Amino acid sequence: MSEITRSDFLKRTAMASAALLVSSLESWAATTPDKKLRIAEIGCGSVSNRYLPQLLSSPYLQVVSLCDIKYERAVEQNKKYNVGAQTYPNINAMLAGVPFDMMVTTTDMQVHGELNKIALNAGKHVWSEKPMANTYKEGKALLELAKSKGLRIWGAPAVVDSPQFAFMSKTLQEGKLGRVSSAHGQYGHTGPTWSAFFYEKGGGSMPDLGVYNMATLTGLLGPAKSVMAMLSIVTPERTVDDKGKIKVEAEDNAHLLLEHDNNVISHVMCGFNFFDTHGHEAGTTSMHSIQIFGSEGNMRLIGYDWETNGVVLDNSYTEPPQLLSTDKGGYEWQEGARVVGESIVNKTEPRINVEHALHVLEIIEAARKSSATGMKIKLESKFPWPMV
Repeated sequence: MSEITRSDFLKRTAMASAALLVSSLESWAATTPDKKLRIAEIGCGSVSNRYLPQLLSSPYLQVVSLCDIKYERAVEQNKKYNVGAQTYPNINAMLAGVPFDMMVTTTDMQVHGELNKIALNAGKHVWSEKPMANTYKEGKALLELAKSKGLRIWGAPAVVDSPQFAFMSKTLQEGKLGRVSSAHGQYGHTGPTWSAFFYEKGGGSMPDLGVYNMATLTGLLGPAKSVMAMLSIVTPERTVDDKGKIKVEAEDNAHLLLEHDNNVISHVMCGFNFFDTHGHEAGTTSMHSIQIFGSEGNMRLIGYDWETNGVVLDNSYTEPPQLLSTDKGGYEWQEGARVVGESIVNKTEPRINVEHALHVLEIIEAARKSSATGMKIKLESKFPWPMV
């Protein structure tokens, strides 16, 4: 058997993934002709305020169920957004209620894996907020379960959907930066106050914040082969709305080095102790969150990679840097569930890819192991690349 290159392998993986999607979508379309995809959202806290307007804006989707263990929140969101859905206090009640096709998971991150498994076993497609599971092993098992049932599962973030990501990817592929060597990503603020789960075991700044930069940098530079990291807890106690004063159990400060093909190294820093006047909104910031350096140029993503404002390209000794790709094209970070839901209806392949989400999940797990052992941790996961 002849050997294939890593690049060939990734391209073949992309073709296989596309074939699987088409097969599963054709199966769904055959059983539900001319129908909207019926959506059930579980988790009606703060993130649902972003998700529901996106889901309700689509002519291809219908939100039929809202669920939250704090039942009054499901009722409030149903009324606030005039959804017209049925409301439920737990996933079992929701599954026994009105039929639906895809579950959107926007609960505390620690329960994503178990809820997503329940939905898949019940024959539902799944879009999950990040992370899609709490361990790489659990995430792989969810994907295998989905495949065995002819279902689809996807995981946030949706940063690869932005026009700025596409611009940066094409710039790299066209060789406009020369030989690429290094990249940097950063995202942080002073930490959420509305829930304790961010600071409890299974939470942390990596799955909440660093996940965006990890997805962007691997999406642009290709899968990481290994990880080295140092993590710490800078603020050992926090006061949060739902539980008062708590002990911080998950990292609130993280630095990662990622090794990619062709000797490229990228760096991610994230944390809940970063002063930033923009906080959770990039607004009109001119600061950059992603930098990529090559032998003939560099480029900087302005804004956050989940709320993009443009790309600065600097590849001339005689001309000033250019601010390019400033049109967001309607992109919003919360569009992922809508995009993949519409892909089911329209039988298309979204750029968002579950293997990519699994790769990022493995990076997070490897970073924790690296920090604990002081060792470089090799990775096994890959995903279809390049993504644009």
